[in-house]
Amino acid sequence: MPFIDISLPIREGMIVYEGDPDITVSSALSLERGDPANVSSLRLGSHTGTHMDAPLHFISGGLGIDTLPLDLLIGPALVAEVDATRLIEPAHLEKLPLADHQRLLLKTRNSGLWDRASFSRDYVALSLASAKLLIERGVKLVGVDYLSIEAFGADGHPVHKTLLGAGMVILEGLDFRRVTPGTYELYCLPLRIAGGDGSPCRAVLRG
Repeated sequence: MPFIDISLPIREGMIVYEGDPDITVSSALSLERGDPANVSSLRLGSHTGTHMDAPLHFISGGLGIDTLPLDLLIGPALVAEVDATRLIEPAHLEKLPLADHQRLLLKTRNSGLWDRASFSRDYVALSLASAKLLIERGVKLVGVDYLSIEAFGADGHPVHKTLLGAGMVILEGLDFRRVTPGTYELYCLPLRIAGGDGSPCRAVLRG
């Protein structure tokens, strides 16, 4: 079966979460300048584009991105379309076969926000009650189709802290514009950044 790339291309001018570093891609070595090879210099934040959060992102002394269990990052995943307007509440999730899936990827109206030129604060996010429900139901990885799983400006970041504190893997910045709901094989690996709070990653689905 063909692979579907659900990761965003990293490029200058791409959307970043408000306040995060912008992306710079410049030439460090160039064949045209007489250097022996082409080598690029990259400047970007650890939560650029399609990325994964480590507990250290919000929990002091938490585990780094290089310690995440690899078996959670590859395997069957449910892509579920949710019709939430602003918050994904337990009522949206209780309809889903969560008992059969450790990996849940949430497709929302956020997928249309990738067509905008700048960051949108009014994206769909996960409520704290829903975060607790996913933990209770045994979900180990949750992904969303915008740059944060938590509502913009949430005081104290309770959703992140609840999920990461329970050992949940958070995958953000997914692109589901070419994906229909269903069950897929997910392949998603972050860079092995020692003690990293997060990392860009390449995420693909196979039907």
